[in-house]
Amino acid sequence: MATLTVTARGQLTLRKEVLQHLGIKPGDKIELDLLPDAKGLLRAAQPQGTVAGFVGLLAGRSPKVATLQELDEAMAQGWAGKK
Repeated sequence: MATLTVTARGQLTLRKEVLQHLGIKPGDKIELDLLPDAKGLLRAAQPQGTVAGFVGLLAGRSPKVATLQELDEAMAQGWAGKK
């Protein structure tokens, strides 16, 4: 079990081992679900891609005509929540 210390500003630092265990890298987001009895569930946030992010490429918002490979890459990034 990892013990963390809260600073006067209400911040805490997660140890490297904890971040590695959760699969969190710099720039990633963390989700915290608040549970009854002063408990919480901490986990790495899963990117939420949107169909709009994918369809935007196909909706004429770009003057560029995309190749099939570029469409495949855009679709993969859109579904993974990347821009």
